Amino acid sequence: MTAVDPVFRATRTTCAYCGVGCGVVATPDGSGGAAISGDPEHPANFGRLCSKGSALGETLGIEDRLLHPMIRCSKGTMERVAWSDALDHVAHRFAHIVKRDGPDAVAFYLSGQLLTEDYYVANKLMKGFIGSANVDTNSRLCMASSVAGHRRAFGTDTVPGCYDDLDQADLLVLVGSNAAWCHPVLYQRMVANKQKRGARIVVIDPRRTDTAGDADLFLCLKPGTDTALFSGLLAHLADNGALDSGYIERHTQGFEEALARARTIAGSVGATALATGLSERDVADFFRLFATMPRVVTLYSQGVNQSAQGTDKVNAIINCHLATGRIGKPGASPFSLTGQPNAMGGREVGGLANQLAAHMGFTPPDIDRVRRFWKAPRIATHEGLKAVQMFEAIARGEIKALWVMGTNPAVSLPDADAARAALKKLELFVVSENVRSNDTVNAGAHVLLPAQAWGEKSGTVTNSERRISRQRAFLDPPGEAKPDWWIVAEVARRLGFGAAFDFNSAADVFREHAALSAFENTGGRDFDIGALKSLSDEAFDALAPVQWPTRIDSSQPQRRLFADGGFFTDDFKARFIAPEIPALRSVTTAARPLRLNTGRIRDQWHTMTRSGQSPRLGQHLPEPFVEVHPDDALRFGVAHDSFARVTTDYGQCTLKVVVSERQQRGMLFAPIHWSEATATGSRVGALVAPFTDGFSGQPENKATPASITPYEYVFRGFALSRTPLVLPDHAWWAHVAVPGGHGYLLADNADLGGWQSWLRSATSDDLAEYKDFGGGVYRAAAFAADRIEACLFIGPAHDAGDWDVIKQLFAAGVLSDDQRRMLLSGKSIDGMASAGPIVCACFGVGRTTICDAIAAGAGSAAEIGVKLKAGTNCGSCIPEMKRLIAQAGAADSKQPQLAVAN
Repeated sequence: MTAVDPVFRATRTTCAYCGVGCGVVATPDGSGGAAISGDPEHPANFGRLCSKGSALGETLGIEDRLLHPMIRCSKGTMERVAWSDALDHVAHRFAHIVKRDGPDAVAFYLSGQLLTEDYYVANKLMKGFIGSANVDTNSRLCMASSVAGHRRAFGTDTVPGCYDDLDQADLLVLVGSNAAWCHPVLYQRMVANKQKRGARIVVIDPRRTDTAGDADLFLCLKPGTDTALFSGLLAHLADNGALDSGYIERHTQGFEEALARARTIAGSVGATALATGLSERDVADFFRLFATMPRVVTLYSQGVNQSAQGTDKVNAIINCHLATGRIGKPGASPFSLTGQPNAMGGREVGGLANQLAAHMGFTPPDIDRVRRFWKAPRIATHEGLKAVQMFEAIARGEIKALWVMGTNPAVSLPDADAARAALKKLELFVVSENVRSNDTVNAGAHVLLPAQAWGEKSGTVTNSERRISRQRAFLDPPGEAKPDWWIVAEVARRLGFGAAFDFNSAADVFREHAALSAFENTGGRDFDIGALKSLSDEAFDALAPVQWPTRIDSSQPQRRLFADGGFFTDDFKARFIAPEIPALRSVTTAARPLRLNTGRIRDQWHTMTRSGQSPRLGQHLPEPFVEVHPDDALRFGVAHDSFARVTTDYGQCTLKVVVSERQQRGMLFAPIHWSEATATGSRVGALVAPFTDGFSGQPENKATPASITPYEYVFRGFALSRTPLVLPDHAWWAHVAVPGGHGYLLADNADLGGWQSWLRSATSDDLAEYKDFGGGVYRAAAFAADRIEACLFIGPAHDAGDWDVIKQLFAAGVLSDDQRRMLLSGKSIDGMASAGPIVCACFGVGRTTICDAIAAGAGSAAEIGVKLKAGTNCGSCIPEMKRLIAQAGAADSKQPQLAVAN
């Protein structure tokens, strides 16, 4: 735990990670860091935090920060400049390109990491004053299908329910959501409901994730068949008297057409089973549970959204809730689990290319309304280019200037190699960032603008249940870092729009945003926070978490919507949507016989620019990997803990192999987090096909045809260093933060003599070495006094040395004479035991320690928690602890078990 100086004041703020929107209490330690705890008064989490949130205090260092504006000079190098020079340059170049080529020749690419105020100012400048709607966001990659589905069904992008529904539901259906890892604070509420009230949990996913560990029913459906499953459910509800005919009649349109289409897609239990690859018994069990339990919440996330049929999947789910009237009622609603901390806030201000601010669209009345409110001289009159299409336009030379704010598209976009190549064609490439180097910055940025990071910036974010929370500063910004809204407003002033961007604080921006939401809004638009439009600066600083809508003439915000109709369509009725017959956009072939599914792991976030700085978060799954079913591993000749090359028509990656029965046959899974900056050849986005949903523009990240082949490395090992290392080009490596510095997990086929030469050139003269080149072993450590400055352990297979033991010695600081003498053995010495790979990141509890507790008699996750605290915070490690208990029991029974990795 970080020490807290009593002179520093605790600050209530909001977590920087997912859309749960957990409240955080941060107390600066006086050394640039902070102690972090959950806010017990915040209604999103009531004091709980996941592993990432708990480790936020470890991500506040400024070693890698961008501290000053920089411009690429004529020599090709980045040079520090004054803020005024950087802003003048950006404004001048944007103005020149717009004058020469028109407003659609420029674009902004934003991020769900931005605060609402940042998003608002950027959207206002581009759409209202430059005159283009080429403003999109990385939320396009995770939430756009939910947005499109909501708008088709409800008339607006409205989440009907709230988190309290998770406590009150009798049936919780999770579709394409590994909530146990990706939204663990909410998932633990669901598990608590199951334990206390007997709620049933159904998990629907092509991959048996940790979320399935608590499920009463797991449906391992074929990829891309969610629409068929919920079409079959709609037909079943109609055929078995489970419809709410009164609700359908009073509050909806289009039911008969949607039902007819559902019958065409999957008109019976048998047809549904055939379409989805499920057993008829499992399909019937799911249909029965849904039909007989009135309080149902269906939660869906990236497995639904990240699809070329994502919008239809969303609407197929919503259709079933509309047909049963299970919407906006306690314990009953469809619920979209948001991926990013402010994806919802970005949607509120029109951060997507097909929206205007305050949930308005590109209809003539909305365009005119926003134009008059902003006094916008050249407001955009049509939708702009969505993310994937935006980068394709850059590649064609149609967009000549791009400003990227707080995101890393060279890693995260599909067909990421093509996206990175497109960036190099820009005449003007501006990046607002808080790190000085990532794959996007390194793709050739012309201007770097230092933005404030979490802990330094102030404003608001909105979570998955429409709850607006304050993100408050508790640290002074380093160097010359500025708020994103300030940076954009300064460019706007230089473009001649100063009067419209005369903001002096985030509170100023928020008040205008709130006023626009209420402007000419008599209840016909869902997003309305007019009750907050006149907040004083002091009231804004003290703003408590509040859900929208919170209208001027209403005493209370609305927690739930649509229980009694009142949809935001012309006739106030919801629309049933008849989905297209589901079909994946690509087919497998003899050359590409598998399908690649991509996603997240428990302790990392996006491209690791923040979470990768935490030693705790890097210990659970430290290397990029591909998960393969045992039958496919045998078929394609790859082995657990070896390496393999995964190839698609768009790129290839070299990844560690995890053989797991939790993976569906014919499918591969690889996480998205590693980049060129953090590992060799592991940018999984480069493998993903750029197919997109025709309604939402969201790419299909879950089903790219792929092949896998073994890739052999003779040597394995690791390096540790107090400072970053530049590894030889011939090595495969993955970087992981460790206590005291940097760790690198290595694999290679080069001569060991080359590694010896490399280490000698990279370290001090005080070098201790152990060489057995004949046996393929080289171990060496460089010292400053009695502290390890850098070390390298490399050998055949796993003979290099014990990574966990050497990490402990590296973190220990000064070594004893015996420790220094025995270091190069690579083994545990003087009683120092390896805790093994970290399982519980919240409390740093390793696998070996947990297994020892199991051997000593701990027979449940709860008993392990009592002994070790593991699993007692966010609970995301509990499924793994249950597997370790089960494996120990199986071993005691002498039953052969397949090694299953996480």
